[in-house]
Amino acid sequence: MEKLSDNTQTTFEDIRENYLKICENIDKSGRDVRLMAVTKTVSPERINCAIELGVSLLGENRVQEYLDKRESYKPAEVHFIGGLQTNKVKYIIDKVSMIHSVDSLRLAEEIDRRAAQHGIVMDILAEINIGGEETKGGVPADGASAFCKEVAEFPNIRLRGLMTIPPAGCDESVFAEMHGLFEQIRVENAHNRENSVFDTLSMGMSGDYEAAIRHGATIIRIGSGLFGYRKYL
Repeated sequence: MEKLSDNTQTTFEDIRENYLKICENIDKSGRDVRLMAVTKTVSPERINCAIELGVSLLGENRVQEYLDKRESYKPAEVHFIGGLQTNKVKYIIDKVSMIHSVDSLRLAEEIDRRAAQHGIVMDILAEINIGGEETKGGVPADGASAFCKEVAEFPNIRLRGLMTIPPAGCDESVFAEMHGLFEQIRVENAHNRENSVFDTLSMGMSGDYEAAIRHGATIIRIGSGLFGYRKYL
C-alpha cells in the first residue's frame, strides 16, 4: 500500500492494524477506557486516517501546531495535553474540551479567567509528577490533595481528575500508587464541592498503556503506538 505523504514509512494499513490491536487490548481489560490519539508532529492526513477508523479523541501538545492544523481535521474532540504557558491559554480556551496539564495555581487562575470571558466552564486535570522527576512538570504527589482542593474552588473550572507521565521503565507499583492517589482525591473532592465530577485518570502511553489500564486509567494517550515512530521537531 502506498505510504502516507509525510516522510514516514507508515501506511493506512499500519495505522489500522495498530488501532485494532489497541482496541483489542482495551476490550480484553473489560474496562471502559478511552483511546486518545496523540498528534504531536503527526500530519493531518494520518490523523484523519485514525478518525476514520473510529478514534474520536485527539491530544494536542503544542498550541501553535494545533492552531496550524486544526482546520484540516475531520470532526473529533480535542484535549490539550502539553505544557501550557499562561499567555497561550487565550488561544485554546474556546477550542479544546479539556486541559490535562494544570500544575500551578497561576495557570489555573488564568484558565478560570479566560473561561469566564467566554462564558464557559473548562474541564481540567491536575498533572501529578508521580515519580518526583526534576525534568518533568506536575504537582508532587504529596502536594496533590491540597492543590486539587484549591483548584476545585475556581468557579469557571471543573476539576475532572488527574493526569501523569510515570517514569520511563517504572514498575507497576508506580501506576498502583497513582491510582490510589486518584481514588483518595476523588473521595476528598466529593466532600469539597457539591455536584463535582471526578472521573478521569489520564495515564499510560504507547509503551505502558496496558499496565496503566490495569491500574485504573480511563484515558490512554497513544502516539507512536498508533501512528508509528516519527521525527520530532
